[in-house]
Amino acid sequence: MTASLWKISCVSLVALVAAAACNEAPETPAAAPEAAAPAAPATPDYAALLAQPDRLPADTARDASRKPVEVLAFSRIMPGETVFEMEAGGGYFTDLLSRAVGPTGKVIMQGPKEFESFYKADMDAHIGNNRLPNVTLSQTLFDKLEAADASVDVVTWFQGPHELFCKKACGDLPMGEPTAVFAEISRILKPGGYFVIIDHAAAQGAPTTTGNDLHRIDPMQVKALATAANFALDEESPLLANAADDHTKGVFDDSIRGKTDQFLLRY
Repeated sequence: MTASLWKISCVSLVALVAAAACNEAPETPAAAPEAAAPAAPATPDYAALLAQPDRLPADTARDASRKPVEVLAFSRIMPGETVFEMEAGGGYFTDLLSRAVGPTGKVIMQGPKEFESFYKADMDAHIGNNRLPNVTLSQTLFDKLEAADASVDVVTWFQGPHELFCKKACGDLPMGEPTAVFAEISRILKPGGYFVIIDHAAAQGAPTTTGNDLHRIDPMQVKALATAANFALDEESPLLANAADDHTKGVFDDSIRGKTDQFLLRY
């Protein structure tokens, strides 16, 4: 009897071991190594862009007052991006934005057709004869921007938002209702994109009529419009500030022209 029980016990033990082995979870194969993320584009050498020999002499003469190296860095312009340049004027910054985004990038140079007579010769010098092949001209008003939804990496509006309040001095053009204009900017900007603003500062608390009378605007007026359009202020810079400007003169007054107190915002 003892021998039989022993044999049965041995057989049972073998069966239990085999069952346990069968019930063990198979080993999980080692995960394949993750592919390395593509390297981010290198930040352009903005100072080197200024030194390129094919820039227009009239532009290089303005560099000292406009501080383009610092403005481009603040705007975070990168190669391959699409930049929508509102109220580009004759093209001083268009030229530099074109160089910064490079051949894989794009600049949309916007300005109302009605403004063209003020700077046509300058604009033609910059973009005529396909001089800047990655630049497209757009001549709509500010509330009808020619860009698809969420298609733009950076929107710039340099020395311009006051125009929304420029009436008689600007020929009573239909610039666009201010809140609608800022909503239009929000529409074309990609999630995570930047909206960068420069304008001539009016006195704190000044009415929006300074946009017509002095071609200036109180920064708080612009910030309020941006906030209403759900923009969040990322940084404000004193780069272009001038404490000697008392904000009482128009920006074309010879005593202050090219030296106005300006605010610089990035949303």
